[in-house]
Amino acid sequence: MNIYFAAPLFAKSDLLYNAEIVNQIRATYPQVTIYLPQENAAINDKSAYADSTMIAQADTEKVLESDLMIALLDGLTIDPGVASEIGVAYAKGIPVLGLYTDSRQQGAENQQKLSALKTVAENQFHYLNLYTVGLIKLNGEIYSSESALLAGLANYLSEEN
Repeated sequence: MNIYFAAPLFAKSDLLYNAEIVNQIRATYPQVTIYLPQENAAINDKSAYADSTMIAQADTEKVLESDLMIALLDGLTIDPGVASEIGVAYAKGIPVLGLYTDSRQQGAENQQKLSALKTVAENQFHYLNLYTVGLIKLNGEIYSSESALLAGLANYLSEEN
């Protein structure tokens, strides 16, 4: 099974977090192959040069070779490259497991937080683009923690066998 790991990869914190999750998956499921774009120095060594078409062709090829995508959705907005990769996966029927850990999603039962939605500029929740979220939900699932993602991946892998 080939898995494409779609994630932001520009800050050191991104690179470390991506590697941590991918290493957990590789250790738990050595039978799967995970493509982590940051490991592809040919297009993602930012001290070197790769133009837009090189990046688009290389990453799209790897998405299309995948049986499953894991996509990190955290950040101010969903990373534009991740959103594009999700769109490619959806168009080709490749399931997507999203990871959305933003702490602002918590408290959906808190009446003060819900009431604050009626006050201009007091939204206590984080917004994700609903189109991109919809593409994931139409052929996958979104998890709110790493442990839930790993459990969802386990379920997906057991269904494939």
